[in-house]
Amino acid sequence: MRQLSVISRRVAAAAVSVVLVGGAAACGPKGSGGDSAGGGADGAPKKGGTLTVLNRAPQKQFDPARLYTSGGGNIPSLVYRTLTTRNRENGAEGTKVVPDLATDTGTPSDDAKTWTYKLKDGLKYEDGTPITAADVKYGVERSFAPELSGGAPYLRDWLIGGDTYQGPYKEQKGLDSIETPDAKTIVFKLKKSEGDFPYFATSTQFAPVPKAKDTGAKYAEHPVSSGPYKVVKNANDGEQMVLERNPNWSEETDKERHAYPDRIEVKSGLAPAVINQRLSAGQGADAAAVTTDTNLGPAELAQVTGDKKLAARVGTGHFGYTNYLAFNPKAKPFDDPKVREAIAYAVNRTSVVNAAGGSALAEPATTFLPNQKSFGFTPYDPFPAGATGNAAKAKELLKEAGHADGLDITLTHSTAQNFETSPEIATALQAALKEAGIRVKLEGLEENDYDEKTHSVDKQPDLFLAHWGADWPSGGPFLAPIFDGRQIVKDGANFNASRLDDSAVNNEIDEINKITDHDAAAKRWGALDQRIGAQALTVPLFHPVYKRLVGKDVKNVVISDWTGVLDVSQVAVK
Repeated sequence: MRQLSVISRRVAAAAVSVVLVGGAAACGPKGSGGDSAGGGADGAPKKGGTLTVLNRAPQKQFDPARLYTSGGGNIPSLVYRTLTTRNRENGAEGTKVVPDLATDTGTPSDDAKTWTYKLKDGLKYEDGTPITAADVKYGVERSFAPELSGGAPYLRDWLIGGDTYQGPYKEQKGLDSIETPDAKTIVFKLKKSEGDFPYFATSTQFAPVPKAKDTGAKYAEHPVSSGPYKVVKNANDGEQMVLERNPNWSEETDKERHAYPDRIEVKSGLAPAVINQRLSAGQGADAAAVTTDTNLGPAELAQVTGDKKLAARVGTGHFGYTNYLAFNPKAKPFDDPKVREAIAYAVNRTSVVNAAGGSALAEPATTFLPNQKSFGFTPYDPFPAGATGNAAKAKELLKEAGHADGLDITLTHSTAQNFETSPEIATALQAALKEAGIRVKLEGLEENDYDEKTHSVDKQPDLFLAHWGADWPSGGPFLAPIFDGRQIVKDGANFNASRLDDSAVNNEIDEINKITDHDAAAKRWGALDQRIGAQALTVPLFHPVYKRLVGKDVKNVVISDWTGVLDVSQVAVK
């Protein structure tokens, strides 16, 4: 997954639970527990009503080819079904991949370089026509069209011929590496082993598109739905959307989406403070409203915590995401491992967590992988400095490195107030490192400038605040972009800031990618994380925690560790 500051694509920490600020449970998975809002006398969720979604960012690029991975995993998933999808359950259970259009999560062969899927019976579009394997193939192929850029780049790297294919509009032909021997079978031929292919098959690039109904760049305005809702309005580039029931969607073929509301209205372009105020007040339609992209900040959280009724409407989410310090080990003094280790020992994670909003909004990290089983989390701390840092150990290492009088360095950060690379976090680090004799000059950059420089091999700062989130809950998309030497990009967006190009690391990534047993692969990713962590190429700081309000008439809140946000496909309203 790419960094959220680049684009909201990625969609960390201990098992996510739908817990409340006050510690009480909200609603249990898929209709269990909770109050009776949106349900009958027994409290079970019922169909009917209108759900309002209040968001900051418009749902731009609603074309399935242009959405990144699962498109945020919320609104697009109501319209587009894919070969596989995430398990719509709370917490760790929600990190599992399950069948969607397909009968299973895929059959691998040839060391996971070939993946075969069979479609379920009875699949239909909103107009009643059947969904075929050829439609899925065409949906994937159109995602290669330059006119429909924006989607995840994996298929260009993975599919045979994908690196040169320009889509069906220019070439008027399909990819030979995607075969459809019959109307219900689709086969993908890959260049290399990819045991995580079922996870990526949740991407909207795998949504079927009927070729006869494809309107190219205008398709997003009136896409042909394969999911429980159809688009009846998409205005101002996704700023306002209205979804209504797809009469030809069958719950018999879709065990994951419940589709309780009759209608869903999405209103975007709102300020975070406005969203939280409207959800808090719960007047009119806002009583049956949720947000999928706006968190409670520290001040708002403190206010909510003091109100039992509001506290009972706050869901807590965790997502595979790590905030860290990034070094350029090619530049002095960071070419010396002892200097990097000294900084790792000097970091005061308690002050960093406080700067990020406090323990309710951030959890300290000592591993690069998020502390979730699905990623392969293996507890380790190669430079144990306790909760507040170990200045004495840092000074000792600096002396060994020839810096007995301390060190002068520059830390680059973004000036944006985003609780990730903010001035407050940079200032907290500056104060901690000062205790170890490390004098830090802060360099704040406007966010666009920050993104450009930190992702450029030529312009990259020697030390900067960074963050990474997962495209799906696995160690592969977390470790490979940051530490695989073959992914160093010299003339584009580079994420391997340490320029690590270790053949043993690269080979281990390839070997793990052959494993189709997710649990077995996870153990190997955890071991690799520990091996890399010992080199002090990064200093993990914290994993964010998401706190979000829901309207007072909202029922059946489900938040998985896959997305960390409320799943609108499960919500019922009064």
